[in-house]
Amino acid sequence: MRKPSRHPEAFFAYRRAGTALAVAAWATLGPLTATPAAAFEIFGMKFFEDDEAAEVIDPVNYSLTLNAGTDDGDLKEAIENSALLYQDKEKPVSGDLGLAIKARDDRDRILAALYEKARYGGVVTVTVNGQDIDTLAPDPEFPDGQPVPVTITVTPGPVFSVGNVRFDGDVTDRNPSDYGLAPGTRADSTLIIKAGEKLVRDLKEEGRPLAKLTDRSVVADHKTSTVDVTIGAIGGPVAPVGEVSVTGTKTVDAGFVENYSRLNGGKPYSPEALTKASDRLRKLGVFSSVTIREADQLAPDGTIPMTIEVSEGKHRYFGAGAQFSTIDGFGLQGYWGHRNLFGKAESLRIEGSVDRIGEAEEIGKLDYSAGIIFAKPGAFGPASTFNASVKASIVEPDAYRAATVTGMAGASFELSDVDTVSGGGEVSFSNIEDAFGKNKYLTLSTPLEYIRDTRDDKLNATEGYRASISTKPSYETYRGTVFGSLEGSISAYQSLSAEDRVVLAGKLGAGALFGGANLSDIPANRRFYAGGGGSVRGYGYQEIAPRNAAGDILGGRSYVTGSVEARFLVTDTIGVVPFLDVGTVGEDTTPNFSDLRMGAGIGLRYATPFGPIRLDFAVPLDKYPGGSSYGIYAGIGQSF
Repeated sequence: MRKPSRHPEAFFAYRRAGTALAVAAWATLGPLTATPAAAFEIFGMKFFEDDEAAEVIDPVNYSLTLNAGTDDGDLKEAIENSALLYQDKEKPVSGDLGLAIKARDDRDRILAALYEKARYGGVVTVTVNGQDIDTLAPDPEFPDGQPVPVTITVTPGPVFSVGNVRFDGDVTDRNPSDYGLAPGTRADSTLIIKAGEKLVRDLKEEGRPLAKLTDRSVVADHKTSTVDVTIGAIGGPVAPVGEVSVTGTKTVDAGFVENYSRLNGGKPYSPEALTKASDRLRKLGVFSSVTIREADQLAPDGTIPMTIEVSEGKHRYFGAGAQFSTIDGFGLQGYWGHRNLFGKAESLRIEGSVDRIGEAEEIGKLDYSAGIIFAKPGAFGPASTFNASVKASIVEPDAYRAATVTGMAGASFELSDVDTVSGGGEVSFSNIEDAFGKNKYLTLSTPLEYIRDTRDDKLNATEGYRASISTKPSYETYRGTVFGSLEGSISAYQSLSAEDRVVLAGKLGAGALFGGANLSDIPANRRFYAGGGGSVRGYGYQEIAPRNAAGDILGGRSYVTGSVEARFLVTDTIGVVPFLDVGTVGEDTTPNFSDLRMGAGIGLRYATPFGPIRLDFAVPLDKYPGGSSYGIYAGIGQSF
């Protein structure tokens, strides 16, 4: 029978009858935590699977009986998840001693799970081969030839609630209710741990880098099933950021790392600034790990020195991708890149793609594209990035055939953590055949864009929104045509459940073309269309657009599109997504909703480490004569 025992890594003390006993909460946050491998399987091929090829030395099989002692589904699941003997019951352990060690560890793990659920009076009994593990020999021997019986019996005990709460030191003026410790609430150990961490974090947010806990303990009253909590913390002096040093760089310039982090000496100390600096450096793609450490004492000038510790990853990379729809066929992409071309995280990417495989009747009518993309972060200060690219494509959707070469150079600037503005210059040559015949265009443009992005996850958002507005003033040199586009979009996400198992997502976009006496003066690939996997699903790519008397697609001067999705998470990895898309494209600059097209469908999502795999089925609710009857789309990432 096991009750809480002292452990040097305990995060807070548990006292009963005047004797200090450590709570094994460390088991939930410390080195015993098991992290499952992020493996997945597609078409029978397994990716990112943990390598378990090594043979178990002296394998010992066992049979497990786990009596959770409760009908509470959440508590029972927590007990089962914390017991590795239960999780690994189909696998042998290494030797008799290995079985005994695993059994002892599981007892601590289960106790930690009980404390997480506010069960401070719980008892866990573990027997191996009928013998309590506390009475086993230091090097036990169990009978060979049959599985060793292991029995785990749990008596959870009652749920404890918070009694009196006292904050000591520099946090005596804080309200315990603001830290999740209101009297009468359930006294989960994780809540007490988090309260202490938040107190220290709040002190550090006041510019006190040496803030730390001095006490975190609970006193349990088993008669009333309550715990009294004491948490003490000191803030230390207010200090600005001092000298910033960089370690671990090999080919990346250390001075660039310091500058790009924006941890300038003299600025007020802020944990939030450290977190943002770490995220900023990770997004460069050149480091496999980034850690920012503050010194444990102030410098003589009263500042807090910082050390940025980095580990460089592989700078060269390559990859491939694919997507599919029943309307547009298969698409294949490939790319090669370098993340640190000249030593300051400059990136170069060469990419190419082939689309409409299976949909186009001839190889010569497939869509092809290739591009070279260069980016230099920090080109005009740490909040800027210089971008340049050359791209070429041959595309043949239903509306036109276009061979295009485009060169672009510009820069983006981070105005804040969520606001970005970008601009530049662009030259594009196009040879286009459409309903107006064969025409060549040489267009000079100055694209400008503003983006505000508050999403919590760029790959699979559950909260926040992304809004953008862009304009592209242009001059077509062959005809002397001045024209321009103005576009805006917003996508928003709202979780409707505590564990993000239901997320409502919506997107609205609109655009207008100005200038150009005749529609033919504007290149076909600059006109507006809707339909396809990234627009109104169920319709063909660019199928929604104004047409001439012969039924040829012309493209329009305005559009409005919208989508709404309800993203239901059925399991931890599988989701179901019903959706509705709408869109209209008008002949005039002002949108005309007389030809509003809708598509509806349902999709499946499979979560992977690099974003959800998407499979959507959609039908048009008002199909064109001879147009698409349905569409199936597959790809990686949410639809928006």
